[in-house]
Amino acid sequence: MKNKILIKITLLFSLFSTFSVFGQLEVAITMDDVPNKTFFISSDKYSTLKTLDSLNIPICIFINEGKIFKEDSITKKKLLTDWISRRYITLGNHSYSHYRYSEVGFDVFSEDIKKGEIVTLELAKKNNKELKYFRFPYNDLGIDSLQHKKISNFLEINNYQITPFTIESMDWMYNYVYEYYLSKNEVNMANKIGLEYVNKTIEYFNYIENITQNNYGRKIRQVYMCHDNILNSRYLPRIVVELKHKKYKFISLKKALKDKVYNQEDKYYKKWGISWIYRWMNDQNERSNVLKNEPNTEEIENLYNSILKENK
Repeated sequence: MKNKILIKITLLFSLFSTFSVFGQLEVAITMDDVPNKTFFISSDKYSTLKTLDSLNIPICIFINEGKIFKEDSITKKKLLTDWISRRYITLGNHSYSHYRYSEVGFDVFSEDIKKGEIVTLELAKKNNKELKYFRFPYNDLGIDSLQHKKISNFLEINNYQITPFTIESMDWMYNYVYEYYLSKNEVNMANKIGLEYVNKTIEYFNYIENITQNNYGRKIRQVYMCHDNILNSRYLPRIVVELKHKKYKFISLKKALKDKVYNQEDKYYKKWGISWIYRWMNDQNERSNVLKNEPNTEEIENLYNSILKENK
């Protein structure tokens, strides 16, 4: 009798564990191009960092030391220390110069990776943190499989883990348009763009969740990629609120990458920075069809292109 009860309890625990893993919506928030020097030289300095402080969720940042290379050593360390000392921050290298790997090639790019860790690594050690994650600028992993393999081996030898993402919503493009309207003092238009960014981001979350449910029969731990910019300093909290309403749990990148979905082989060997959801697909036709059905971004793309022409 006792054995039967124990078996039932074990089965119930197993079912509960399965539900907890596969039924929970989870996401790790990652931020590229840190630090944005705009905040340092303006009256609104450290704006993104203040925003992140208020969110109280884990964040992984990817640092471009080249963004602050003109600063003196004391100021440079102050800028980075403010980020690195935060307990909720996990560290990543985003190279020094933000080159496109497919354009500059292995020798230049690999040297730039090492150059991009010098100050960060020193401060990481002082704060008892690791520097183990690497994200490619533009998510450009190389022009072909040979470039991919060569840099992958280099990163492994240097104890870096290539960091994927599953969801992004072109925040860099929305930010460009958002800043344009702010510069023109068209605050209402800027706010409209900010809200559209929030809504489009949630659309992307819904879209990718549907794909992963169809492909894997379960929810996976998502990784969201965004950037250190003015737009996110003001609108990332709204995205977080919307995701909380959808019952998302915010987790560390380390925990997200423990999902076995990230053990899959990257089968995409071109330079374009697409989501790993697409990189894992075997069939190019399937990949193309799914990409074509992404949330429509024609409006923001047209605005972005028209502003680019205006500013030439």
